[in-house]
Amino acid sequence: MIVIVKTSQTQIFKYHVNNLIKFTQFLDKTYPGWRWFNVFDQKTKNQIGNFTNHNRPTSAKINL
Repeated sequence: MIVIVKTSQTQIFKYHVNNLIKFTQFLDKTYPGWRWFNVFDQKTKNQIGNFTNHNRPTSAKINL
């Protein structure tokens, strides 16, 4: 999965992610107050999910 993140400092970053729960924990430590992230399929580049600081992922992967 490819994830694009917007932080509270209005910076945007791109990450390759295997586990959304661990990635959310990483964001909490590295970018407290992060705003949202969008999840894209690595092969098709289609958006498959989006999450916010208040609407967090409940599983490690998104089932299509």
